Amino acid sequence: MKNRLILSSIFLSCILFFILDIFWGSVIIPWNEIVNIFQNEDSIYKEIILNIRLPRAITAVIVGASLSVSGLIMQTLFRNPLADPYVLGVSSGASLGVAILLMFPSLINNFIIPTNGWSQIIAASIGSGIILLIIIGVSLKIIDTVSLLLIGVMLGSITGAIVNILQSISNPHSLKNFIVWSMGSLSLVTWEQLEIIVPIVCTTLFCCVFITKNLDSLLLGENYAKTLGIPVFRTKIISIIIASVLAGATTAFTGPIAFIGIIVAHIARGLFKTSLHKITFPACILCGISVLLLCDIASHIPGGSYVIPINSICAIIGAPIIIWIIFKNKKTL
Repeated sequence: MKNRLILSSIFLSCILFFILDIFWGSVIIPWNEIVNIFQNEDSIYKEIILNIRLPRAITAVIVGASLSVSGLIMQTLFRNPLADPYVLGVSSGASLGVAILLMFPSLINNFIIPTNGWSQIIAASIGSGIILLIIIGVSLKIIDTVSLLLIGVMLGSITGAIVNILQSISNPHSLKNFIVWSMGSLSLVTWEQLEIIVPIVCTTLFCCVFITKNLDSLLLGENYAKTLGIPVFRTKIISIIIASVLAGATTAFTGPIAFIGIIVAHIARGLFKTSLHKITFPACILCGISVLLLCDIASHIPGGSYVIPINSICAIIGAPIIIWIIFKNKKTL
């Protein structure tokens, strides 16, 4: 009963933050205009809400849920409280793809049209997909999760180094475009793009239902899970694919958004006082939605002419929580 009450409260907060995110922004919409927005076909406020703020809010819902669940899976799989969705280098692969596209478009001009609005998404998807395939291939040979984690970190370091090299030799305009993408943004996702990302994320999140019990067993150790007849190797592969798809899909459309994948799992476990995935999965989805909507609201200053990068807001909120996690787990880290 207590868990249901908490879930209901978080769900209501999601609805509240969603509505607030739609009507909150740099352009102030008078309250007396809100009622008349959809009655006036030529209203500029209607255009702002339907084509800018509503897609942004829906994107926050999708990204918040996917990164939170991806982070929870990674923390369970590697038994590391500081693991995040990008620990296997998926985000770095996406960054490399976008870096090549933006800073040296001539290298892939025959494959991706630089002027196409989908080009960055295609480039990021290719980059993250290549890293995912490498990780899956390596996991077929290496069973140890610690070694797999180290390989993922090394892949991230290699791709990060290549990105740094590209940055050092690119022109200032291209470099600026890449830096803006790397800050992460929920505002660039259109309705057309949402038609792709929503089915991908929702389908992948649904697949989490089938690995709930197996992940619960992994919390007690791989040897214990094997004694229960759990297919540990298959569970690892499926978990890596699910977490990577969730992280890669969102990164491709919004750019890398930090901290959400780390902090939300701890918030969910702290609220419900359990690590059982049948509870933490829905808890992470709702908490992730609330946190990212709140960050998006904080990034928009009413009446201001600029928007604070979403990653900056996430860092301000997430960094203190991570510091607290480190102190809390200082005996085991």
